[in-house]
This record gives sequence, C-alpha cells and structure tokens, in this order.
Amino acid sequence: MKALNLITLLLIIVGGVNWLLVGSFQFDLVAAIFGGQDAAVARIVYVLVGLSAVYQLIPFFRALSSGEVSAERR
Repeated sequence: MKALNLITLLLIIVGGVNWLLVGSFQFDLVAAIFGGQDAAVARIVYVLVGLSAVYQLIPFFRALSSGEVSAERR
C-alpha cells in the first residue's frame, strides 16, 4: 500500500508540474515527451495522473476524519 501511495503521489506531482508549464509557458511536457496530446501513451499518462488524484482522495479524507493531517505532525 505504501508503494502505491508513493507512485500515485509522484504521478500527481508530475501532473502538477505539467500544469504549471502549461499555465506559465503553454508547454505540455507530457505531450512533448510522448508525441502529442492525442498519442496513446500521452493519453495513458493523463489518465494515470487523474486516477492517482482520485486515489489520493482516500488518504486525504482519512487524514481529515482523524483530525490531523500527517504533514502537520511534529
């Protein structure tokens, strides 16, 4: 489970950086690497990033329901 959390978190980070580049410079890194937005591999990456975000809602809501977000613990 920990490996899946790390992989999905990494994919969300990749997606966030990609959106930063799209918003700032109109440059889609995923499309540039995998041959355009309509390329099958690019579409798979986009879907995996989206599914990762949905999956990360589970630990997010668990942290909220416990009253403490793990990143805030010291």
